[in-house]
Amino acid sequence: MGMKNLFLIINPVAGRGMYKNGLGEALHVLHSAGYVPTVRFTTRAGEAVELAQQSVGYDLVCCMGGDGTLSDVIEGLMRLEPGERPPIGYFPLGTANDVATTLRLPKGDSAACARRIAGGEERWWDVGGLGDGRCFTYVAAFGAFTDVSYETPQQNKQALGHLAYLLEGMNRLTRLPHCNCRVELDNGEVEEGDYIFGGVTNSLSVAGLIKLDPELVGLDDGKFEISLVRNPGNLSELNALMGQAVSKNTDGPALKILHASQVHFEFEKPMTFTRDGEPGGTVTELTITNHRRAVRIIC
Repeated sequence: MGMKNLFLIINPVAGRGMYKNGLGEALHVLHSAGYVPTVRFTTRAGEAVELAQQSVGYDLVCCMGGDGTLSDVIEGLMRLEPGERPPIGYFPLGTANDVATTLRLPKGDSAACARRIAGGEERWWDVGGLGDGRCFTYVAAFGAFTDVSYETPQQNKQALGHLAYLLEGMNRLTRLPHCNCRVELDNGEVEEGDYIFGGVTNSLSVAGLIKLDPELVGLDDGKFEISLVRNPGNLSELNALMGQAVSKNTDGPALKILHASQVHFEFEKPMTFTRDGEPGGTVTELTITNHRRAVRIIC
């Protein structure tokens, strides 16, 4: 049996430098499975986008890092022709790891991930397009909690890990941003209101704070889940929102989850949004399109 070529991209700062734990064993597992690895380390933000484009001709591209690293790799692959994109193996080393939660991948255990990659199956994954050449892997969002990932102090993230997200999320409850917004889906459905959160997702978990019903989410169905949370104007409405969240009722007045292949947002005032937990910019309009079955992930 001939050896296969593997292109491995490592973010050395993700997950408190956890890549060092088990890297040797992981490489041994992959080599035993017939892979010859080429290893590249990122040295600056966004470099994984460029490195991923060098994976043309490889049998597999892997990344060690957080969801942001995976997002960069997928954005790089999306700049290639569909037939040039190798399947992806993911070693989740970050703090929230929404994609790892969705795919039930081992977290922080490189050797276990390597065994999963060596013996796992490819799974198609939809990718979101923002209309300006940029993509997202699992979420584009505005409003409350969307900046938890990148505004949580780095020293807190490194010292506390996932707890840092929860602490920062609770800290936001006393100062929730909100915005009047018009949301139009590709089926003609329109929602309008004052929202504290809006998210377009292809994941079961968002920042570890919002959980979606697995039966609602198809990772390769060509549709996104659009979560809209209305601004609670009083204590009664806040209680209704909390009740909906606890009961996972996704079609009430406070919390609604819709499904669409394309969604257009119009904001009353400039609104900042995030993509895959990183700053995405400030917009007054935003159109998001689902690129169905754009990449393959081994799980």
